[in-house]
Amino acid sequence: MNDVLAPLLAMVGGAAIAVAFGRLVGRGRRAPPSSDVATAALARREAALVAEEARVAAAGKAVEAARRETAEAGAEFRRLIEATAGIDAGTAKERALAELGRELEGEKARLILRAADTAREEADTRARAIVCTAIQRVAANHAAEKTVSSVNLPDELKGRVIGREGRNVRVFERATGCDVVVDETPGVVTISGFDPVRREIARRALSHLVADGRINPERIEEAVADAGRALEAELADVGRKALLDCDVGDAHPRIVALLGRLRYRTSYGQNVLAHSIEVAHLCGVMAAETGLDPRIARRVGLLHDLGKAIDHETEGAHAVIGGNLAKACGETPLIANAIASHHEDVAQESAYAVFAQAADAVSAARPGARLDAAERQVKRLKDLEAVAISFEGVSSAFAIQAGRELRVVVDATKVSDAAAVLLARAIAAAVEGELSYPGEIKVTVLRETEAVHYAR
Repeated sequence: MNDVLAPLLAMVGGAAIAVAFGRLVGRGRRAPPSSDVATAALARREAALVAEEARVAAAGKAVEAARRETAEAGAEFRRLIEATAGIDAGTAKERALAELGRELEGEKARLILRAADTAREEADTRARAIVCTAIQRVAANHAAEKTVSSVNLPDELKGRVIGREGRNVRVFERATGCDVVVDETPGVVTISGFDPVRREIARRALSHLVADGRINPERIEEAVADAGRALEAELADVGRKALLDCDVGDAHPRIVALLGRLRYRTSYGQNVLAHSIEVAHLCGVMAAETGLDPRIARRVGLLHDLGKAIDHETEGAHAVIGGNLAKACGETPLIANAIASHHEDVAQESAYAVFAQAADAVSAARPGARLDAAERQVKRLKDLEAVAISFEGVSSAFAIQAGRELRVVVDATKVSDAAAVLLARAIAAAVEGELSYPGEIKVTVLRETEAVHYAR
Protein backbone atom coordinates (compact mmCIF):
# COMPACT_ATOMS: atom_id res chain seq x y z
CA MET A 1 0.00 0.00 0.00
CA ASN A 2 2.67 2.36 0.90
CA ASP A 3 4.57 1.39 -2.16
CA VAL A 4 1.63 2.42 -4.42
CA LEU A 5 0.77 5.73 -2.66
CA ALA A 6 4.28 7.19 -2.59
CA PRO A 7 4.68 7.63 -6.36
CA LEU A 8 1.14 9.07 -6.68
CA LEU A 9 1.78 11.66 -3.95
CA ALA A 10 5.00 12.67 -5.66
CA MET A 11 3.24 13.20 -8.95
CA VAL A 12 0.42 15.25 -7.32
CA GLY A 13 2.92 17.43 -5.46
CA GLY A 14 4.92 18.18 -8.62
CA ALA A 15 1.78 19.17 -10.51
CA ALA A 16 0.75 21.57 -7.74
CA ILE A 17 4.15 23.13 -7.72
CA ALA A 18 4.03 23.64 -11.48
CA VAL A 19 0.58 25.25 -11.30
CA ALA A 20 1.74 27.66 -8.57
CA PHE A 21 4.86 28.67 -10.54
CA GLY A 22 2.73 29.34 -13.66
CA ARG A 23 0.47 31.66 -11.68
CA LEU A 24 3.44 33.62 -10.34
CA VAL A 25 4.90 34.12 -13.81
CA GLY A 26 1.52 35.19 -15.17
CA ARG A 27 1.25 37.96 -12.52
CA GLY A 28 4.58 39.64 -13.64
CA ARG A 29 3.74 39.71 -17.35
CA ARG A 30 0.70 41.49 -18.88
CA ALA A 31 -0.67 40.96 -22.29
CA PRO A 32 0.06 43.89 -24.70
CA PRO A 33 -2.92 46.05 -25.80
CA SER A 34 -4.24 45.63 -29.25
CA SER A 35 -3.17 48.14 -32.06
CA ASP A 36 -6.69 49.51 -32.47
CA VAL A 37 -6.91 50.73 -28.89
CA ALA A 38 -3.54 52.63 -29.13
CA THR A 39 -4.49 54.33 -32.37
CA ALA A 40 -7.74 55.58 -30.90
CA ALA A 41 -6.04 57.04 -27.84
CA LEU A 42 -3.47 58.87 -30.01
CA ALA A 43 -6.18 60.37 -32.18
CA ARG A 44 -7.99 61.70 -29.13
CA ARG A 45 -4.84 63.43 -27.84
CA GLU A 46 -4.14 65.05 -31.21
CA ALA A 47 -7.67 66.42 -31.37
CA ALA A 48 -7.32 67.91 -27.87
CA LEU A 49 -4.05 69.65 -28.85
CA VAL A 50 -5.57 71.15 -31.99
CA ALA A 51 -8.49 72.47 -29.99
CA GLU A 52 -6.13 74.05 -27.39
CA GLU A 53 -4.05 75.73 -30.14
CA ALA A 54 -7.17 77.20 -31.65
CA ARG A 55 -8.29 78.53 -28.29
CA VAL A 56 -4.89 80.17 -27.62
CA ALA A 57 -4.84 81.75 -31.08
CA ALA A 58 -8.30 83.17 -30.54
CA ALA A 59 -7.25 84.60 -27.15
CA GLY A 60 -4.14 86.23 -28.73
CA LYS A 61 -6.26 87.86 -31.40
CA ALA A 62 -8.58 89.19 -28.73
CA VAL A 63 -5.67 90.67 -26.73
CA GLU A 64 -4.19 92.31 -29.86
CA ALA A 65 -7.55 93.80 -30.72
CA ALA A 66 -7.91 95.16 -27.17
CA ARG A 67 -4.43 96.66 -27.39
CA ARG A 68 -5.26 98.41 -30.66
CA GLU A 69 -8.45 99.74 -29.21
CA THR A 70 -6.59 101.06 -26.14
CA ALA A 71 -3.95 102.76 -28.31
CA GLU A 72 -6.60 104.34 -30.50
CA ALA A 73 -8.48 105.52 -27.41
CA GLY A 74 -5.29 106.98 -25.91
CA ALA A 75 -4.44 108.79 -29.15
CA GLU A 76 -7.95 110.13 -29.38
CA PHE A 77 -7.80 111.27 -25.73
CA ARG A 78 -4.44 112.98 -26.37
CA ARG A 79 -5.87 114.73 -29.42
CA LEU A 80 -8.81 115.93 -27.37
CA ILE A 81 -6.49 117.23 -24.59
CA GLU A 82 -4.22 119.00 -27.11
CA ALA A 83 -7.23 120.53 -28.82
CA THR A 84 -8.64 121.70 -25.50
CA ALA A 85 -5.33 123.08 -24.16
CA GLY A 86 -4.22 124.52 -27.47
CA ILE A 87 -0.72 122.96 -27.12
CA ASP A 88 0.84 119.78 -28.39
CA ALA A 89 2.28 117.07 -26.14
CA GLY A 90 5.92 117.77 -26.99
CA THR A 91 5.67 121.44 -26.06
CA ALA A 92 3.78 120.59 -22.87
CA LYS A 93 6.50 118.13 -21.92
CA GLU A 94 9.23 120.71 -22.52
CA ARG A 95 7.37 123.29 -20.44
CA ALA A 96 6.80 120.83 -17.63
CA LEU A 97 10.46 119.86 -17.58
CA ALA A 98 11.50 123.51 -17.62
CA GLU A 99 9.19 124.32 -14.73
CA LEU A 100 10.51 121.33 -12.80
CA GLY A 101 14.07 122.50 -13.48
CA ARG A 102 13.31 125.95 -12.13
CA GLU A 103 11.78 124.48 -9.01
CA LEU A 104 14.82 122.25 -8.50
CA GLU A 105 17.19 125.20 -9.01
CA GLY A 106 15.30 127.23 -6.42
CA GLU A 107 15.33 124.36 -3.97
CA LYS A 108 19.02 123.81 -4.58
CA ALA A 109 19.74 127.50 -3.97
CA ARG A 110 17.75 127.41 -0.73
CA LEU A 111 19.63 124.32 0.42
CA ILE A 112 22.97 125.92 -0.44
CA LEU A 113 22.12 129.12 1.43
CA ARG A 114 20.89 127.17 4.42
CA ALA A 115 24.05 125.05 4.44
CA ALA A 116 26.23 128.15 4.05
CA ASP A 117 24.47 129.91 6.93
CA THR A 118 24.80 126.84 9.12
CA ALA A 119 28.47 126.43 8.22
CA ARG A 120 29.13 130.11 8.86
CA GLU A 121 27.47 129.98 12.26
CA GLU A 122 29.33 126.82 13.21
CA ALA A 123 32.59 128.27 11.88
CA ASP A 124 32.16 131.48 13.87
CA THR A 125 31.35 129.54 17.02
CA ARG A 126 34.29 127.21 16.48
CA ALA A 127 36.64 130.09 15.71
CA ARG A 128 35.62 131.95 18.85
CA ALA A 129 36.13 128.82 20.91
CA ILE A 130 39.60 128.26 19.43
CA VAL A 131 40.70 131.85 19.99
CA CYS A 132 39.32 131.89 23.53
CA THR A 133 41.10 128.63 24.29
CA ALA A 134 44.35 130.02 22.91
CA ILE A 135 44.04 133.22 24.95
CA GLN A 136 43.20 131.28 28.08
CA ARG A 137 46.14 128.89 27.75
CA VAL A 138 48.77 131.51 26.90
CA ALA A 139 49.69 133.65 29.88
CA ALA A 140 51.75 136.74 29.07
CA ASN A 141 53.02 139.69 31.02
CA HIS A 142 50.77 142.69 30.47
CA ALA A 143 53.41 145.25 31.42
CA ALA A 144 55.04 146.72 28.34
CA GLU A 145 58.72 147.65 28.39
CA LYS A 146 60.17 151.02 27.55
CA THR A 147 63.48 151.50 25.76
CA VAL A 148 66.07 153.14 27.95
CA SER A 149 67.96 155.93 26.17
CA SER A 150 69.61 157.77 29.04
CA VAL A 151 72.73 157.26 31.12
CA ASN A 152 73.28 158.41 34.67
CA LEU A 153 76.26 160.73 34.68
CA PRO A 154 77.72 162.77 37.54
CA ASP A 155 77.77 166.46 36.77
CA GLU A 156 81.58 166.64 37.17
CA LEU A 157 82.02 164.19 34.26
CA LYS A 158 79.83 166.02 31.75
CA GLY A 159 82.73 168.20 30.65
CA ARG A 160 84.94 165.15 30.08
CA VAL A 161 82.22 163.49 28.03
CA ILE A 162 81.96 166.59 25.85
CA GLY A 163 85.74 166.94 25.54
CA ARG A 164 87.77 169.89 24.38
CA GLU A 165 85.64 171.84 21.88
CA GLY A 166 83.24 168.88 21.73
CA ARG A 167 85.81 166.47 20.33
CA ASN A 168 84.80 163.47 22.48
CA VAL A 169 81.10 163.88 21.67
CA ARG A 170 81.78 164.04 17.93
CA VAL A 171 83.92 160.90 18.04
CA PHE A 172 81.28 159.10 20.09
CA GLU A 173 78.46 160.11 17.75
CA ARG A 174 80.47 159.10 14.69
CA ALA A 175 81.32 155.69 16.17
CA THR A 176 77.79 154.85 17.38
CA GLY A 177 75.56 156.65 14.87
CA CYS A 178 73.58 158.19 17.73
CA ASP A 179 73.19 161.72 19.03
CA VAL A 180 74.33 162.61 22.53
CA VAL A 181 72.36 165.33 24.25
CA VAL A 182 74.16 166.88 27.23
CA ASP A 183 71.89 169.55 28.66
CA GLU A 184 71.36 171.16 32.02
CA THR A 185 69.39 168.22 33.38
CA PRO A 186 71.37 167.10 36.44
CA GLY A 187 72.90 163.63 36.45
CA VAL A 188 71.58 162.48 33.06
CA VAL A 189 72.88 162.31 29.49
CA THR A 190 70.34 161.47 26.77
CA ILE A 191 71.19 159.23 23.83
CA SER A 192 69.00 159.66 20.76
CA GLY A 193 69.04 157.26 17.81
CA PHE A 194 66.62 155.64 15.39
CA ASP A 195 68.24 152.20 15.51
CA PRO A 196 67.49 150.63 18.91
CA VAL A 197 70.51 148.32 18.71
CA ARG A 198 72.86 151.20 18.00
CA ARG A 199 71.28 153.12 20.83
CA GLU A 200 71.87 150.20 23.18
CA ILE A 201 75.52 149.91 22.06
CA ALA A 202 75.96 153.63 22.70
CA ARG A 203 74.36 153.35 26.14
CA ARG A 204 76.60 150.45 27.14
CA ALA A 205 79.73 152.10 25.79
CA LEU A 206 79.03 155.39 27.54
CA SER A 207 78.22 153.59 30.81
CA HIS A 208 81.53 151.73 30.56
CA LEU A 209 83.45 154.95 29.82
CA VAL A 210 81.85 156.71 32.79
CA ALA A 211 82.67 153.78 35.08
CA ASP A 212 86.25 153.62 33.79
CA GLY A 213 86.79 157.36 33.95
CA ARG A 214 89.15 157.45 30.95
CA ILE A 215 87.33 159.33 28.20
CA ASN A 216 89.31 160.14 25.05
CA PRO A 217 88.84 159.46 21.30
CA GLU A 218 90.91 156.25 21.30
CA ARG A 219 89.20 154.89 24.39
CA ILE A 220 85.77 155.81 23.01
CA GLU A 221 86.32 153.83 19.80
CA GLU A 222 87.60 150.86 21.77
CA ALA A 223 84.64 150.96 24.17
CA VAL A 224 82.13 151.15 21.31
CA ALA A 225 83.73 148.18 19.52
CA ASP A 226 83.75 146.09 22.72
CA ALA A 227 80.12 146.95 23.44
CA GLY A 228 79.14 146.02 19.88
CA ARG A 229 80.82 142.61 20.05
CA ALA A 230 79.33 141.86 23.46
CA LEU A 231 75.86 142.87 22.32
CA GLU A 232 76.01 140.79 19.13
CA ALA A 233 76.97 137.70 21.15
CA GLU A 234 74.17 138.46 23.61
CA LEU A 235 71.62 138.91 20.80
CA ALA A 236 72.57 135.53 19.33
CA ASP A 237 71.98 133.92 22.73
CA VAL A 238 68.63 135.71 23.02
CA GLY A 239 67.59 134.48 19.57
CA ARG A 240 68.54 130.88 20.34
CA LYS A 241 66.67 131.06 23.64
CA ALA A 242 63.56 132.31 21.84
CA LEU A 243 63.75 129.38 19.40
CA LEU A 244 64.17 126.98 22.32
CA ASP A 245 61.30 128.51 24.32
CA CYS A 246 58.96 128.14 21.35
CA ASP A 247 60.23 124.62 20.51
CA VAL A 248 60.59 125.27 16.78
CA GLY A 249 64.03 123.82 16.13
CA ASP A 250 67.11 125.55 14.79
CA ALA A 251 67.26 128.41 12.28
CA HIS A 252 69.69 130.21 10.01
CA PRO A 253 72.30 132.25 11.95
CA ARG A 254 71.01 135.48 10.41
CA ILE A 255 67.48 134.70 11.61
CA VAL A 256 68.84 133.93 15.09
CA ALA A 257 70.67 137.28 15.20
CA LEU A 258 67.64 139.23 13.96
CA LEU A 259 65.40 137.56 16.54
CA GLY A 260 67.79 138.82 19.19
CA ARG A 261 67.65 142.33 17.72
CA LEU A 262 63.87 142.33 18.24
CA ARG A 263 64.56 142.44 21.97
CA TYR A 264 65.45 146.12 21.55
CA ARG A 265 62.62 146.93 19.18
CA THR A 266 59.26 148.20 20.44
CA SER A 267 55.98 148.80 18.65
CA TYR A 268 53.63 151.25 20.39
CA GLY A 269 55.51 150.51 23.60
CA GLN A 270 55.21 146.72 23.19
CA ASN A 271 58.43 144.73 23.09
CA VAL A 272 58.51 143.01 19.70
CA LEU A 273 60.39 139.89 20.81
CA ALA A 274 58.01 139.28 23.73
CA HIS A 275 55.12 139.93 21.36
CA SER A 276 56.53 137.42 18.83
CA ILE A 277 56.94 134.71 21.47
CA GLU A 278 53.37 135.32 22.64
CA VAL A 279 52.07 135.12 19.07
CA ALA A 280 54.01 131.88 18.56
CA HIS A 281 52.28 130.20 21.51
CA LEU A 282 48.87 131.50 20.43
CA CYS A 283 49.42 130.13 16.91
CA GLY A 284 50.50 126.77 18.32
CA VAL A 285 47.35 126.41 20.41
CA MET A 286 45.07 127.38 17.51
CA ALA A 287 46.83 124.93 15.19
CA ALA A 288 46.50 122.12 17.72
CA GLU A 289 42.79 122.88 18.15
CA THR A 290 42.23 122.65 14.38
CA GLY A 291 44.32 119.54 13.77
CA LEU A 292 47.27 121.25 12.03
CA ASP A 293 50.97 121.15 12.90
CA PRO A 294 51.57 123.26 16.06
CA ARG A 295 55.34 123.33 15.45
CA ILE A 296 54.94 125.00 12.05
CA ALA A 297 52.37 127.42 13.50
CA ARG A 298 54.70 128.39 16.36
CA ARG A 299 57.55 128.95 13.90
CA VAL A 300 55.36 131.24 11.80
CA GLY A 301 54.25 133.14 14.91
CA LEU A 302 57.79 133.59 16.19
CA LEU A 303 59.12 134.86 12.85
CA HIS A 304 56.09 136.89 11.75
CA ASP A 305 57.65 140.26 12.77
CA LEU A 306 61.20 139.39 11.71
CA GLY A 307 61.15 142.22 9.18
CA LYS A 308 60.87 144.80 11.97
CA ALA A 309 64.50 144.10 12.85
CA ILE A 310 65.65 145.63 9.54
CA ASP A 311 62.63 147.62 8.31
CA HIS A 312 64.56 150.86 8.88
CA GLU A 313 67.27 149.57 6.52
CA THR A 314 65.04 148.19 3.73
CA GLU A 315 62.12 149.76 1.91
CA GLY A 316 58.71 148.11 2.09
CA ALA A 317 56.28 146.74 4.63
CA HIS A 318 57.84 144.79 7.48
CA ALA A 319 55.71 141.72 6.73
CA VAL A 320 56.93 141.49 3.14
CA ILE A 321 60.51 142.21 4.23
CA GLY A 322 60.29 139.40 6.78
CA GLY A 323 58.83 136.96 4.26
CA ASN A 324 61.58 137.66 1.72
CA LEU A 325 64.24 137.38 4.41
CA ALA A 326 62.87 134.06 5.67
CA LYS A 327 62.80 132.67 2.12
CA ALA A 328 66.38 133.79 1.52
CA CYS A 329 67.47 132.08 4.75
CA GLY A 330 66.03 128.71 3.71
CA GLU A 331 62.58 128.75 5.27
CA THR A 332 59.87 126.86 3.38
CA PRO A 333 57.54 128.74 0.98
CA LEU A 334 54.66 127.96 3.36
CA ILE A 335 56.33 129.75 6.27
CA ALA A 336 57.61 132.60 4.07
CA ASN A 337 54.10 133.26 2.70
CA ALA A 338 52.53 133.13 6.18
CA ILE A 339 55.04 135.74 7.39
CA ALA A 340 54.60 138.00 4.35
CA SER A 341 50.79 137.83 4.39
CA HIS A 342 49.94 138.24 8.07
CA HIS A 343 48.92 141.86 7.30
CA GLU A 344 47.44 140.81 3.92
CA ASP A 345 50.15 142.65 1.97
CA VAL A 346 50.22 139.52 -0.20
CA ALA A 347 47.65 136.77 -0.70
CA GLN A 348 47.38 134.23 2.12
CA GLU A 349 48.02 130.68 0.93
CA SER A 350 47.52 128.61 4.09
CA ALA A 351 45.73 128.49 7.41
CA TYR A 352 49.01 129.27 9.17
CA ALA A 353 48.89 132.80 7.73
CA VAL A 354 45.41 133.23 9.21
CA PHE A 355 46.67 131.96 12.57
CA ALA A 356 49.50 134.50 12.52
CA GLN A 357 47.12 137.32 11.61
CA ALA A 358 44.62 136.43 14.36
CA ALA A 359 47.28 135.85 17.03
CA ASP A 360 49.04 139.10 16.12
CA ALA A 361 45.78 141.02 16.57
CA VAL A 362 45.01 139.28 19.87
CA SER A 363 48.48 139.96 21.29
CA ALA A 364 48.49 143.61 20.22
CA ALA A 365 44.93 144.43 21.28
CA ARG A 366 44.86 142.93 24.77
CA PRO A 367 44.72 145.45 27.63
CA GLY A 368 48.13 146.75 28.70
CA ALA A 369 49.97 145.36 25.71
CA ARG A 370 50.79 148.71 24.16
CA LEU A 371 51.55 152.14 25.56
CA ASP A 372 51.30 155.55 23.98
CA ALA A 373 52.20 159.00 25.16
CA ALA A 374 49.45 160.51 27.28
CA GLU A 375 49.44 163.74 25.30
CA ARG A 376 49.09 161.98 21.98
CA GLN A 377 46.37 159.72 23.34
CA VAL A 378 44.34 162.63 24.73
CA LYS A 379 44.76 164.56 21.49
CA ARG A 380 43.65 161.57 19.44
CA LEU A 381 40.52 161.16 21.55
CA LYS A 382 39.69 164.85 21.19
CA ASP A 383 40.22 164.66 17.43
CA LEU A 384 37.89 161.67 17.21
CA GLU A 385 35.13 163.50 19.05
CA ALA A 386 35.70 166.66 16.99
CA VAL A 387 35.27 164.73 13.71
CA ALA A 388 31.91 163.37 14.88
CA ILE A 389 30.67 166.71 16.24
CA SER A 390 31.35 168.38 12.89
CA PHE A 391 28.44 166.51 11.26
CA GLU A 392 25.01 168.07 11.19
CA GLY A 393 22.47 166.54 13.57
CA VAL A 394 25.07 165.26 16.06
CA SER A 395 24.39 166.46 19.60
CA SER A 396 27.35 164.83 21.37
CA ALA A 397 30.15 162.30 20.80
CA PHE A 398 32.23 160.18 23.17
CA ALA A 399 35.49 158.35 22.42
CA ILE A 400 35.63 155.26 24.65
CA GLN A 401 37.61 152.01 24.93
CA ALA A 402 40.92 153.89 24.63
CA GLY A 403 39.78 155.41 21.35
CA ARG A 404 38.75 152.11 19.75
CA GLU A 405 35.04 153.04 19.77
CA LEU A 406 33.26 156.29 18.98
CA ARG A 407 29.69 156.67 20.23
CA VAL A 408 27.71 159.42 18.57
CA VAL A 409 24.39 160.72 19.94
CA VAL A 410 22.17 162.41 17.34
CA ASP A 411 19.10 164.63 17.53
CA ALA A 412 16.11 162.39 16.78
CA THR A 413 14.18 165.30 15.28
CA LYS A 414 16.88 165.92 12.68
CA VAL A 415 18.22 162.42 11.93
CA SER A 416 15.96 159.51 11.00
CA ASP A 417 16.73 155.83 11.46
CA ALA A 418 17.76 155.45 7.82
CA ALA A 419 19.88 158.60 8.01
CA ALA A 420 21.60 157.27 11.14
CA VAL A 421 22.99 154.34 9.15
CA LEU A 422 24.36 156.67 6.49
CA LEU A 423 25.74 159.00 9.16
CA ALA A 424 27.70 156.17 10.79
CA ARG A 425 29.31 155.32 7.46
CA ALA A 426 30.09 158.98 6.77
CA ILE A 427 31.72 159.47 10.17
CA ALA A 428 33.79 156.30 9.75
CA ALA A 429 34.96 157.49 6.32
CA ALA A 430 35.89 160.90 7.76
CA VAL A 431 37.88 159.27 10.56
CA GLU A 432 39.74 157.13 8.04
CA GLY A 433 40.54 160.11 5.86
CA GLU A 434 41.54 162.62 8.54
CA LEU A 435 43.17 160.65 11.36
CA SER A 436 45.91 158.06 11.74
CA TYR A 437 45.51 155.34 14.37
CA PRO A 438 46.45 151.70 15.04
CA GLY A 439 43.84 148.99 14.59
CA GLU A 440 40.23 149.93 13.89
CA ILE A 441 37.64 152.27 15.38
CA LYS A 442 33.99 151.26 15.81
CA VAL A 443 31.50 154.05 15.12
CA THR A 444 28.11 153.68 16.86
CA VAL A 445 25.30 156.17 16.17
CA LEU A 446 22.59 156.33 18.88
CA ARG A 447 19.16 157.80 18.14
CA GLU A 448 16.42 157.98 20.77
CA THR A 449 12.93 159.47 20.58
CA GLU A 450 11.00 160.45 23.69
CA ALA A 451 7.30 161.35 23.82
CA VAL A 452 6.26 163.31 26.94
CA HIS A 453 2.77 164.40 27.94
CA TYR A 454 1.25 165.50 31.23
CA ALA A 455 -2.07 164.40 32.65
CA ARG A 456 -3.87 167.12 34.60
